[in-house]
Amino acid sequence: MALRRTWAVALFGVDGVLVEIEADVRKGGLPNVQLLGLPDTALQESKNRVRAAVQNCQEDWPKSCVTLALSPAALPKAGTSYDLALACAVLAGAEQVPAHRLESTVLLGELALDGRIRPVRGLLPGLLAARREGIRRAIVPVEGLAEARLVDGLDVLGAERLSEVVDWLREQGELVDGPGEVVSRRTESPEDLADVLGQPEARWALEVAAAGGHHLLLAGPPGTGKTMLARRLSGLLPELSRQEALEVTAIHSVAGELSADAPLVADPPFVAPHHSTSVTGLIGGGSGLARPGAVSRAHRGTLFLDEACEFGPQRLEALRTALEEGEVRLSRRDGTLRYPARFQLVLATNPCPCAPARDADCHCAPQARRRYFGKLSGPLLDRVDLRVDMRPVTAATMRAGGRTESTDVVRKRVSRAREMAVRRWASRGWQTNGEVPGPVLRREFALPEAVTALLDRGLDVGALTARGADRCLRVAWTLADLDGSERPEADHVAAALAFRERRLA
Repeated sequence: MALRRTWAVALFGVDGVLVEIEADVRKGGLPNVQLLGLPDTALQESKNRVRAAVQNCQEDWPKSCVTLALSPAALPKAGTSYDLALACAVLAGAEQVPAHRLESTVLLGELALDGRIRPVRGLLPGLLAARREGIRRAIVPVEGLAEARLVDGLDVLGAERLSEVVDWLREQGELVDGPGEVVSRRTESPEDLADVLGQPEARWALEVAAAGGHHLLLAGPPGTGKTMLARRLSGLLPELSRQEALEVTAIHSVAGELSADAPLVADPPFVAPHHSTSVTGLIGGGSGLARPGAVSRAHRGTLFLDEACEFGPQRLEALRTALEEGEVRLSRRDGTLRYPARFQLVLATNPCPCAPARDADCHCAPQARRRYFGKLSGPLLDRVDLRVDMRPVTAATMRAGGRTESTDVVRKRVSRAREMAVRRWASRGWQTNGEVPGPVLRREFALPEAVTALLDRGLDVGALTARGADRCLRVAWTLADLDGSERPEADHVAAALAFRERRLA
C-alpha cells in the first residue's frame, strides 16, 4: 500500500483550478473511505459510485482505510467529474496499477456503477486550465473527445469504461485517440433579410447594429416583422475568430449545450428566452456554484427579448450591469463566479397592451400606454443605442415583396465597416465601435464642435445624458464606417441622435 496522486479540475464559471487528488491506502484499520477537501453532496456520493465501478470491473477494492484528499483543500469541489481520477488514485494507492502513467495526466469523467465513463460538463474550460498548469495529457469520456480536441498542445485520449483505463495504466491496452479534424457547429441556412417586407428604417437600424455592435429596440404593432428582423441579425455578423469561438464554446460546455459531433461554436449565438424566464435563467445562478444564464450563452452573439415589456422590471433591470461591463459576476455561498456576457441586446415590444394593427385603433388610455412602456426604465433605455418605430404592413408593402436586399448583400457592407473599425482600434484590443469607452472618443478622437453641435445642444437642454452622448458618438463612428468616411460628419451625428429620439408612448 502506498500514497499516490492523480489530477482533476475544479470549475468556477469558465475558470478552472487544477486539483491534486491524493489517495492514502493503509494496511491496517477498519475498512472505510474518507473524502476530504470540501466536497459537495454529489462528490460525497462518489465514494459509493467509485467502489461499485471498481468492483464491477473485476478489480479488488482495498479492505482497509482509504483516505482521499482533494487539494487545494479550502476550495469547494462540486460535481461528478472527479470519479475517474478518484478510482485511479485508489487503485494506484493499493498498488493494483502502476502509477507512472498518472504523472502529468488529468482524468475527467463520471463513473456508472458498471464501470462505464459518462460525459461531464465543462470539459473545454477544464482542459484549458489543466494545460495552463503544465499538464500534458488528458483522459476523457469518448463522447467528449471532439470537445477535448479543441485544446491544442494536449494529448487527449478517450475511454468508454474504467477497465480500459486500468488496462492502459498496466500497458496492456490502448485508449481511443481523438479525431483528426474538429467540426464546427454552424448554422446550415441563415434566415434571409430579403424575407422581411418593407421596414426600411428598421432594416437600416439592423445594419448599423451589426456593423457597430450596438443594442437595438424595435417597437411597433404585432406582425410587422420585429421578430423576423431580430432573428436575421446573426446572419449579418462575421464568423467568430478562433479565440472568440473558444470563449463561446467554453460557456456552452459549462451549460451542457454542446453537440458531441460538432462542438465548436463558430457562428455568433442567438439566444431568445421566454418572457416568463426567471432572473436566474436570464442572468445565471442556482444553488452552490452558479450556472451561466441567457446573457452569457449569448456572449459574442445576440440576446433577443421578444415582448420585452412582459419581462417585468426586475429581470430587465438585472441586464444593466452586463450591458455596461460585458460580464456577469455571481456571488453565492460557495464563491463568486465570473461569466463573460458581451452580447448585442435586441428588444422587441408592442406600443401598448391592446397592440392594435394601427395606432388609430388603440383603445388604451394615455396613462395605460405610458405605464406599459414605462416597464422599460430610463436607465435601461439609455443603454440602447438604436430605437426604431416599426411601420404597419400595408397591401402595397405585401405586393412589393422580393424587392429588398438579401442578407449576403448587407453582410458585405457590414464586413467592410467592421474591418475599418478593427483597423482603427486594433492597437487597443477592441473589435467594434460599440466597445469603445466614451472618454477615448471624447479626448483622443474628439470631433470638431461644428460636427457635434447638435449633440452639445442635447446635453445643454437635458435631452441627453452623458452616457447617451457617448453612445451617439459610437453610432456616428459606425455610420461613418458604413459610408467609408475616415471620421464622422455632422450628418452622421444627426442621424445617430435621431435613432434615440423615437416616440415612447
